[in-house]
Amino acid sequence: MPEREAEKSEPVHGVIVLPTYNERGNIEKLLDAILAERAQLEEFKLSVLVVDDLSPDGTGEVVREYAQTCDGVHLLSGAKRGLGTAYKRGIMHALEILRADIVFQMDADFSHDPGDLPRLVREVRTCDFVVGSRYVPGGSVPENWSRLRKAISKWGNIFARHIAGLDGVRDCTSGYRAIRAGVLREVDLERMDDTGYIFIMNLLYEAVQSGARVSEIPIHFTNRLHGESKLGAADIFGFIRKVFLIRLNSLRRR
Repeated sequence: MPEREAEKSEPVHGVIVLPTYNERGNIEKLLDAILAERAQLEEFKLSVLVVDDLSPDGTGEVVREYAQTCDGVHLLSGAKRGLGTAYKRGIMHALEILRADIVFQMDADFSHDPGDLPRLVREVRTCDFVVGSRYVPGGSVPENWSRLRKAISKWGNIFARHIAGLDGVRDCTSGYRAIRAGVLREVDLERMDDTGYIFIMNLLYEAVQSGARVSEIPIHFTNRLHGESKLGAADIFGFIRKVFLIRLNSLRRR
């Protein structure tokens, strides 16, 4: 099991890693909402690291200007290589450069409610890895999703959970999380597969393998505020293939 970080006299430092690509219509409002929640947190320092893949709509420029007037907002730019790569770069930057004690994962499209951040903060004080879960009592997905989209989300998650051997976690594919730095240092981020959405589940899998204590809190997942979903058929089929590879690697370890 990962060792807990030593108690510190200064506030615990949490960093939200926020990957973006063409989120100009959302990002400023989202940063405002996050900072409003930050003001309510006691003995907890919260920063935001926006990892922008050189968005052609100018998302990075909006963040750069915002950061000039707001303390604790940072921008990390790089070539577009997908969600998993952006998360990996962001998490490593949060650990090595920003010296985070807790790293948060969060979508930049308002599908994750910033108002849930205080609950994530409270929960991660007593465990290692917190998942904002759509599939525990009290959690939900949008009512106006089509039957097909609901089925893909629900059964895709069930498939991932059982094939990868994560039966104790109800929502393996949620991207709203809080993770202790000690857990992230236990897993081999550098070598971890960061292809598309598989990184989200792969990180959870490796954390569980390292002995991390996982907890889930219910969240209401909502439709994005602006723009279009970036999840396509290729992502879904690639995800399925990668889940089987995770299972195969698990059997090899045994």
